[in-house]
Amino acid sequence: MIEISRENPLLFFGCGNMGRAMLDGWIAGGIDPAAFVVVDPAAQSLPANVAHFSGAAELGRKVSTALTAVKPQIFAQIAGHLESVLTDDALVLSVMAGVRVETLQAKLPGRAVVRLMPNLAAALGKSPLGLFEASDDASLQADVEKLLYPLGIAVWISDETLMDAVTALAGSGPAFVYRFIDALAKAGEAIGLDPSVAATLAKAMIDGAVDLAIGSDASPDELAQRVTSPGGTTAAGLAVLDSGLQRLLNDTLKAARDRGVELSKPD
Repeated sequence: MIEISRENPLLFFGCGNMGRAMLDGWIAGGIDPAAFVVVDPAAQSLPANVAHFSGAAELGRKVSTALTAVKPQIFAQIAGHLESVLTDDALVLSVMAGVRVETLQAKLPGRAVVRLMPNLAAALGKSPLGLFEASDDASLQADVEKLLYPLGIAVWISDETLMDAVTALAGSGPAFVYRFIDALAKAGEAIGLDPSVAATLAKAMIDGAVDLAIGSDASPDELAQRVTSPGGTTAAGLAVLDSGLQRLLNDTLKAARDRGVELSKPD
């Protein structure tokens, strides 16, 4: 069982936007802020009672659970600092896109390693959590799911090469959704709406549509059909949107996935 507490804290090795979203999600889920330690020279305005150090050498102790959330491009250069503060049997969760388990195990020998791809909705407890670990250890997976429960929904991936696809869809996906919301609002402006009205309508519409999709047994395609009357306004709009949307999204996710593959290759 993975238990984190003031005496046995979870170490954030790097705490940028993604790390901070996870930290906020755990604290919102009821975990004591004192159960977390952050090592990140750039971290600012952390929650009260979260211990903060600029470097691993300042920590003065070893930890048995760590989350590494540094930029994947620099991990190889600073992995030794993380390794120096891990117990021999530590669990390491990695949210670094493209960094393979094999690489992590080579830099952090003997430790259990789980790759994790969340998104910023972890702060609200609503993130998809793509997960992979090489040993297929059911007990470890159950413990990790319990630890991550306050952050969202865990989905285990059986083939590590698919983590790049998970990253493209679940990790990068929110940015694509935000772009779509922004584009909808600007399209509303283009047909005469005040910018603030268009933005409010776009965000409220997305919020309601997503809630309905999550709560419905019908597929998104079926729900779209329910909104669409033959020869009506929705049908006219879909005739334009459907002419290139799927191709555009295929290309978008492929580009994000391929970048993850590139990040996994040694320099």
